[in-house]
Amino acid sequence: MAAQHRRVRPCRLACLAATVVASAALATGPVFALGLGVTATPDLPAPAPTTPATPAPPTTPASPAVPGTSASPAAPATPQSPKPPAKQFPAFGAYLHYGERGVARIAQLSRWLDGAELRVGHTYLPGDRWSNIEGAPDFLEAWADWRNAEDDRMFVLNVPMLERNEEGLSDATVRALLRRGAAGQFDHHFRALAERLVALKAPDTVIVLGWEMNGITYTHRCGPDPRAWKRYWNRIVTTMRSVPGQEFRFDFTPTRGRDAIPWTQCYPGDDTVDIIGMDAYDQPAGLSFDKQVKEPYGLQDHVEFAKAHGKQISYPEWGLFRNGDNPEYMRRMLAWMDEHKPLYNTLTDYCPHGVWQCDDNPKSAAVYRTLLSGRTDAPAPQPTQPTPPAPTTPPETPPAHCSPLDLGDWVEYWLGGKLCTRFDWWSRAR
Repeated sequence: MAAQHRRVRPCRLACLAATVVASAALATGPVFALGLGVTATPDLPAPAPTTPATPAPPTTPASPAVPGTSASPAAPATPQSPKPPAKQFPAFGAYLHYGERGVARIAQLSRWLDGAELRVGHTYLPGDRWSNIEGAPDFLEAWADWRNAEDDRMFVLNVPMLERNEEGLSDATVRALLRRGAAGQFDHHFRALAERLVALKAPDTVIVLGWEMNGITYTHRCGPDPRAWKRYWNRIVTTMRSVPGQEFRFDFTPTRGRDAIPWTQCYPGDDTVDIIGMDAYDQPAGLSFDKQVKEPYGLQDHVEFAKAHGKQISYPEWGLFRNGDNPEYMRRMLAWMDEHKPLYNTLTDYCPHGVWQCDDNPKSAAVYRTLLSGRTDAPAPQPTQPTPPAPTTPPETPPAHCSPLDLGDWVEYWLGGKLCTRFDWWSRAR
């Protein structure tokens, strides 16, 4: 608020009247007045009239008239919509089943977690043949319906890059397939998938394309020919982004650690990657969580790599594994995600990784349920601040040994304060 400036009042006949009154007071003894015995008060308002005036109703200023037109009232400003509350926790969910059972189990898991808000639905396209990689409508419909039931939900779809994806093909065969893909021979399959997702009103699906490419499990692995793999990834993304209406986000997701090849050697470039994920299971046996953070190409390297490239992180797969029922891993991994705020995370919830659908991990299940029960994206309530009392004008304090004179509001208004007389003047006169 701007400081208020005091207005200096000119002394007119009223000043003369006040002086006369002050002179009359001198008969009772020496008076400290006009800067000597005056207790100044800041800009006292003029005395209020006996009957308070009714304030005039506010008026809306008219817009300036334009020559040749009649003036019209100014249009009221459009109020700005309040910003939605910031998300307090990362969006989370779990992989519960690949088909309609997985959709139904989201609500069941939410009830087990005392109403926690699971905003992420996660499934995988079968990689056995190209027709399934194109996304059969009866497979995707239930997931698209779930996604569209609420605006803030997220559908995460793992998409294989090659058919026969889990048949253990040789490196030579994989190398030949990657090169064919990089040359555009498989573009039509991914265009068909993109068109199907858009038609199902799921154009903002998060596509986890060619996941765990740094390992040896899948045919779409990177190791046999990293250069061809990256060219193929870029071609798939370019093809899917060319479909009208799409809003896909592409998630580059290796496994934690070096695996068969450092995952940084497979990174296809910032132009075709929106999210940098990591599948982070509790393995190998005996590896502590601190070492999972610090190992080469581990959790810390993942976070730093994504930050250097200006990308959000994610954890599409995580959970227990080689170290069994490990509540310490569960506690630390949840704390890690709360700290580093991935775009989303989804626990792999079946044995040996899970907690709700797996009875083998009761201690970890207790940790997961305790930390996530009732969790929503609503911001934490802020403590109510007490309303400070309104400032009050301190009472006037006369100088020591001074008795104020009551000269009336009108005279004091012009004098700028009260006059007072010393009650010990008689002792000073002796």
